[in-house]
Amino acid sequence: MPATETDCPPEEFFKALEMERTQALVNRNMDTLERLHSPDYQLITPPGKIFDRERYLGAVAEAPFYSSWDIGDMSVRVSAEMAAVRYQARLGFPSGRTVVCWHTDIYERHAGRWQAVWSQATEIR
Repeated sequence: MPATETDCPPEEFFKALEMERTQALVNRNMDTLERLHSPDYQLITPPGKIFDRERYLGAVAEAPFYSSWDIGDMSVRVSAEMAAVRYQARLGFPSGRTVVCWHTDIYERHAGRWQAVWSQATEIR
């Protein structure tokens, strides 16, 4: 039976989607980033700063923002229209700084396509 728009994709779909999104951030693949981030996307950084989609993707496009993004084991919660992905990440920055954090991303289905709408990182000290 073919999948319908209301079917929930498996957890592996979202794990792969998050890997694609984070590697696009490191590699500054703007076409992929624009496709995977909702127009109303927001990121809350470890220090509590809020970046909307325009500001975040603009910063990534302007200069290397991340030098690496290593992902630990992911936990995924899925419903027909929303998914949450949570994991520990080791983020590398061009300055040489490394941040280990809990990272949570919320994806929503928009016109049949899954896009990140919220991301939040909490530094682990």
